[in-house]
Amino acid sequence: MSRTATVVLGGLALGFVAGSFFLGPSHISPGALLDGLFGGQGIDGVIARQIRLPRAALGLVVGSALGASGAALQGLFRNPLASPDVTGVTSCAGLGAVLALYFGLAAQFPLLLPLFAVLGSLGSAALLFILSRRGAAIMALVLAGVVISSLAVALTALALTFAPNPYAMSEMVLWMMGSLKDRTLHELLVATPLVLAGIALLLSAGRALDALTLGEEAAHSLGIDVAGARARVVVGVALATGAATAAAGAVSFVGLVVPHILRPFYGHSPARLILPSALGGAVLVTAADLLVRSIDPSEQLRLGVVTAMLGAPFFFALIIGLRRDA
Repeated sequence: MSRTATVVLGGLALGFVAGSFFLGPSHISPGALLDGLFGGQGIDGVIARQIRLPRAALGLVVGSALGASGAALQGLFRNPLASPDVTGVTSCAGLGAVLALYFGLAAQFPLLLPLFAVLGSLGSAALLFILSRRGAAIMALVLAGVVISSLAVALTALALTFAPNPYAMSEMVLWMMGSLKDRTLHELLVATPLVLAGIALLLSAGRALDALTLGEEAAHSLGIDVAGARARVVVGVALATGAATAAAGAVSFVGLVVPHILRPFYGHSPARLILPSALGGAVLVTAADLLVRSIDPSEQLRLGVVTAMLGAPFFFALIIGLRRDA
């Protein structure tokens, strides 16, 4: 069943990416878009390569990063509520991106935007890592993540309050709401290597995450380098989530929802769930982006708003279910 589910997820991801590529306000035939993508000249080539391709591909990249990060964090903390947004990783990545915009660093050195986002997410993930090492309970880690997220949002709002000009404020609001609109090839080329490196680190820690489900002492007895595995997960989540947030802004609840939906098909092995969650995240983000464009062609409605509206009730239901089980 798990292999079939993976094939279905891969097919859905490719299908939604293709749908995103072919959908747009310019009524261009699929044949003309494909010709423009593979070397065509003129307006069709510009639209295919500079507008449609970055948006469609970034949906795949961003969703993969968030889905894989959520699965890895849930395995690391042995906590079904862990995800990049719940633990504050996404908010801190957004804060880093906003600071790069606020001080004008992103305009002078574009690579500093993803760098600041990665540093922000790394700081949040590292703090939670330290708390987990000191034996903090599951609910304490969740509450710590909420505090970190609230502080990051407050600092982001402070930056908005003192934004040097209206353009800087609009840019910062965009990162807070999350969107794939007007993304460029540059952002795709910057985000993709960081996301791939982050997911590779998460996959490399899969065996250790499986062992940690038995407890830390059992993992040590199996010869697992627990500290090294935790460090790989923290860095991997920081790279993937930071790059995704730098490219698309704060897209919430993908890392929480996707692993829970897929877990019945793959069991309770974190290692088996990371790659399918990456595919599932790609499906969710690209599908949500298509939904945004279908409902509101002007795209005043943002991607991050849609995923939050879908994910918040799921999160609430999950908390109620956990309380009932307890």
